[in-house]
Amino acid sequence: MSDAVTSQTLFDGTKKAILKFTNISDSSGESTVKKVDVSALVGAPDKVAINKIWFVTGGMSVQMLWDANANVLAHAIAADQNGFLDFSSFGGIKNNASTGVTGDLLFTTVGHGAGDSYSIILEVTK
Repeated sequence: MSDAVTSQTLFDGTKKAILKFTNISDSSGESTVKKVDVSALVGAPDKVAINKIWFVTGGMSVQMLWDANANVLAHAIAADQNGFLDFSSFGGIKNNASTGVTGDLLFTTVGHGAGDSYSIILEVTK
């Protein structure tokens, strides 16, 4: 069995996209799972920046990683948290990965157990 996950594009325009991700864990978790595939976005940008994050986590934390030969932590959300983060005042969290950078964003769950969950909405700029 595997975690029950969903990925949904709420909006995909020329300058930004809004995407929603959920996970209800069976305790197997996610490890470097591609969540934002830049090649699938309108205009197929090389990279995106994380502009805003709405989140709820229950029992597990989530690491968001820029995909590269050596993945780079973009942002981490601790377990048992909920809130809203706005990085737009400085242009968002930019992809600072180097060698082998794909532009994609990956999720890894940490400390996941059966019934743990997350719901994350990302606004990214292209």
